Amino acid sequence: MDMKALMEQAKQLQSKVSDAQNQLEKSSVKGIAGNGLTIVEMSGKYDLIKLTLSPDLIKEDMETITALISAAFNDAKSKADDLIDKVMSSATAGMPLPE
Repeated sequence: MDMKALMEQAKQLQSKVSDAQNQLEKSSVKGIAGNGLTIVEMSGKYDLIKLTLSPDLIKEDMETITALISAAFNDAKSKADDLIDKVMSSATAGMPLPE
């Protein structure tokens, strides 16, 4: 492969990755814990968009509340990780990457 073709391929990859990052910024995922008592919504770039706590949660002790918030956050992060993998794999599909 000549240098010109390699540079063109790099430019295409850069454009696709930039588009993928924009898509992730506009995407969101929800993490849920406690059968919906706690919901965390985050962007595909891990920015917290919204935290929703059910009024029923107030009856619980602080340890339970913080555990449910953590569980919902971890669920959302796991979903964001999956979304990132999917979007970035799609962006680099068909592009030979160096080993």
